[in-house]
Amino acid sequence: YANIDPLTIQDDEQLNYLLVSKIEPELKSKECVIIYDYPITQAALARINGNVAARFEVYVRGIELANGYHELTDVVEQRARFNRDNKIRQQLGKPIMPLDEKFLAALESGMPDCAGVALGVDRLVMLARGCENIQIC
Repeated sequence: YANIDPLTIQDDEQLNYLLVSKIEPELKSKECVIIYDYPITQAALARINGNVAARFEVYVRGIELANGYHELTDVVEQRARFNRDNKIRQQLGKPIMPLDEKFLAALESGMPDCAGVALGVDRLVMLARGCENIQIC
């Protein structure tokens, strides 16, 4: 991950554009869709398996309801990702973020193999009530 060519920033921007403008609108007609095996540049805190990030997102009728991933527990890899992300931020003219040394120390002390899923409770309520906008739900 740390050795990925920063030129892939443009690829990530194109991927995000395609997801938001082309794919997500099509998901409204689907009851449930799970998108998985993201490009490694989209790994966030996920492990990399081969040439994909072990993460997923769940969409219900076009609303992103949950996302999750197989947690990265390798402190060396995580530090390299933080540093790479800061290099990208610098290239984009954004401020450099301080490394989360407490998080890195926790990884170093030994986090067990695990996975996690974040569920948008507000979005779950929207779906249950049939609302299209949380502010008017």
